[in-house]
Amino acid sequence: MTTTTISDADFRDRLRAVDDPALGTDIVSAGLVTDVTVDDGTAAVELALGAPHAPDEAAIADRVREVAADAGIDVELSANVPLFDAAESSVLPGVKNVIAVASGKGGVGKSTVAVNLAAGLADRGANVGLFDADVYGPNVPQMLGADAEPDVATVDGEERIEPPTAHGLELMSVGLLIDEDDPVVWRGPVAQNTLTDLFDDVSWGSLDYLVVDLPPGTGDVQLTVLQNLPVTGTVVVTTPQSVAVGDTRRGVQMFGEYRTNVLGVVENMSGFVCPSCGDTHEIFGEDGGRTLADAVDVPYLGSLPLDPAVRAGADDGEPIVFGDDGDTAAAFRELAATVANKVGVLRRHHRQRESEGPT
Repeated sequence: MTTTTISDADFRDRLRAVDDPALGTDIVSAGLVTDVTVDDGTAAVELALGAPHAPDEAAIADRVREVAADAGIDVELSANVPLFDAAESSVLPGVKNVIAVASGKGGVGKSTVAVNLAAGLADRGANVGLFDADVYGPNVPQMLGADAEPDVATVDGEERIEPPTAHGLELMSVGLLIDEDDPVVWRGPVAQNTLTDLFDDVSWGSLDYLVVDLPPGTGDVQLTVLQNLPVTGTVVVTTPQSVAVGDTRRGVQMFGEYRTNVLGVVENMSGFVCPSCGDTHEIFGEDGGRTLADAVDVPYLGSLPLDPAVRAGADDGEPIVFGDDGDTAAAFRELAATVANKVGVLRRHHRQRESEGPT
């Protein structure tokens, strides 16, 4: 590439041509360009992008490369994660984003959504961990076909649990620490203490996303997670019927009380497509998730079909999101992309507010 003489300030100014549609301004005005250095025909650009492998942030990076090409120089991009508060640097220091998956009611397929969301993010190229915090129903290992006991290693002079991997995910679950047939009969304080110990003892390393599968409801375990982990945002799962929607609404209100960002509502089991006739049957009703999202003023993340292939995948330890064909696999992949985009918007909004200073 032919080099052109261009200063740091000149190239930064050229980057004003790159818009962030979610913020309604260009990336320089939004404070997303945190450093620019041009040397010997190459621009080193640091961007405050916090959602690795999110489609929207990948598009921003591509536009920066286009601006560099138009200027006749190469570009090296790096990203930093704009922290929400100081606690994020001390709790799970190697984890960029913590995504909690929650439901106000059991039986809505929350764990299925958590597993396929984590697998979908990993399939996009992200480094992902999955923490099964549903201590009373720890079935995530079965859904991933994982049964290996975690190893224990010495890290910085302390014994730490090394999470096993399955389908490219780092995984930790109470289900890996107990026998398969052992019931989990724990009072609230025991469950809380067990989770707190796992927060401290698991060596997650460097992750782009840690997906946390919460138990259903609004009890002690949920509060323990919200109070101890730097949750970036929550994905709330419901099914279309009114009973599930009502319980889920209470869950959303809990997150509001703890100032936890809700990334949005996803409607699971939204419709069954008959394999014989091809007709869609709304077994549990329709549009409950969208109605809830509108009522509580949070994004609607989409719908996931009621499909026997989801159950078959869970039984076989093969998340359906990895499927090559079919609308259901595509819907789960789209959910992973949408959630990554929502995480990115949260992070970039935070950076924008920081750059603007107090009002």
